[in-house]
Amino acid sequence: MGVHTRVTRSELKECWGLIKPWWVSEEKWVARGLFILVFALDMAIVGIGAWLTYWNRNFFNAFASYDIELVWWLMFEALVIAVSGITAEAMRTWFYQTLQIRWRRWVTDVYLKKWLAGSTFHRIENNKEVDNADQRISEDLKGMTEMALHLSLGFLSNLVNLITFSIIIWEISGTLSFVLFGVNVDIPGYMLWVSIAYALIASVILEKRGRNMVAVEYEQQLRESDFRFQMMRIRENSAEIAISRGGNSEHGMLKRLFSRIETNWDYYKRFTRRITLFEKGYTEFGILLAYLLIIPRYFARQIEIGSIMQLTMSFTRVRVGFAWIIFQYKRLATLRSVCKRLSELYYYVNVDVTQDIKFNKSDDGVLRVSGLKLSLADGKVITKVDALEIKPGSRWLVRGGSGAGKTTFLKALAGIWQYGEGTVSLPECRMMFLPQEPYLPLDTLRACLCYPENPALFSDGECVRVLEKCGLNQFVANLDDDDITWSRKLSPGEKQRLAFAKCLLIRPSFLFMDEATSALDNRMEQLLFENLLKELPETTIVSVAHRLSIDRYHDNLLTI
Repeated sequence: MGVHTRVTRSELKECWGLIKPWWVSEEKWVARGLFILVFALDMAIVGIGAWLTYWNRNFFNAFASYDIELVWWLMFEALVIAVSGITAEAMRTWFYQTLQIRWRRWVTDVYLKKWLAGSTFHRIENNKEVDNADQRISEDLKGMTEMALHLSLGFLSNLVNLITFSIIIWEISGTLSFVLFGVNVDIPGYMLWVSIAYALIASVILEKRGRNMVAVEYEQQLRESDFRFQMMRIRENSAEIAISRGGNSEHGMLKRLFSRIETNWDYYKRFTRRITLFEKGYTEFGILLAYLLIIPRYFARQIEIGSIMQLTMSFTRVRVGFAWIIFQYKRLATLRSVCKRLSELYYYVNVDVTQDIKFNKSDDGVLRVSGLKLSLADGKVITKVDALEIKPGSRWLVRGGSGAGKTTFLKALAGIWQYGEGTVSLPECRMMFLPQEPYLPLDTLRACLCYPENPALFSDGECVRVLEKCGLNQFVANLDDDDITWSRKLSPGEKQRLAFAKCLLIRPSFLFMDEATSALDNRMEQLLFENLLKELPETTIVSVAHRLSIDRYHDNLLTI
């Protein structure tokens, strides 16, 4: 945690590269219009604040002179100020949140498209290029939009605030006169210069004391993400963990992950304590400083009691304004950390991956493999397929020992295995891959059945027919229920039957199956294969399986 961190030019460029796109996109006029509207409301709020300082001056002067009529008139004016301030704040909040969600929606969609394009999400997860990509998209993008808007609008509002209240201080604070080494010195608007000096000195001290906050914040986000991810895995694999009586083991793992959070939290507390002490000290001592500067002039009868109230309010605004970085330091540190995480993800979703396995288009409908050599990331060769032709309508069975590379071979045909060399020529047609554990989205049974196609493309009759064909009659009445988590509701065998029903519904030209009947009994396996061959006689089938019972449904054998 001793890494020295400063705001570098590359960091600023990195953050701007993430922030800029929406503001120059097809939604740029909406974005800029909302931003200007929110800024205009901020200016109105600043104006109301300045109006309030003049009201304070007049109100306390009226009290001092016992002018009851003026006091009552000023009470009415206070009501107008309050209503104006409440209305401006409410409108500002509404449009600010509208701006925020529109930006977040747009940038989230950009990241989702890039992450889910092709097999990018699989490559990132498989190669462990970045941790917790899902958390970066859901949480970090939310944090970036929130903090970037807060800081940018806050900076602009603060700038106007500074100019407005600096003018007020300049007008009221008068001239400080004293003799220094026999020379008469006059400092006009001396309270303004004192507030500037006070804020600058404090900002320099804070930067030196809190400069490592970014590294600590980044590490905290990383460790929190690992903890959440492990709990998510427990939820997704609850049945297996429960059967294995793995609760104590998982508890130990979570305790170790949380101890990493706790260790880094000690560093986080240290920096937070420094910054909090400095913020509070700056505020409290600043109030005392304002009175120390005003007391001599008041007792010299150079200023009225009402002007004192106006001056102290304005001094506080200017002092806080010049120390903007002090009060936003933690948020700035968090934004820099979030931008770093998002930049890493953006790099990997846009990286050009070298694909040594070449994919070509097959014009005659034949799937061809030539000189295919599949390897691991470290270059170790798994398996080789020198030459293979899979003609339309043929049925191939892929056999081999455990670890021989059968599943890897299917992944290579799908284009999601990047390690190796050779050529694969694929026909342009609908292909479907059935894994041993089918994926079911968090949606209705109809959506699970039609995935990844649009459910609207298929009628109720078609969906019911294929479910009944595959022995899933009991779920027909639940076709559109949206309150059932089907990945948990269905047994492994039922999931595999649903996968066969999907094949009958979507009717792919090429079907690749990887142990797709491993959870079924022989009778159900026979029923599903007979239905498949009867209803899809022209579909090309490539199956990976250990069970001998499916040999009769294939007419070609590939041994790996």
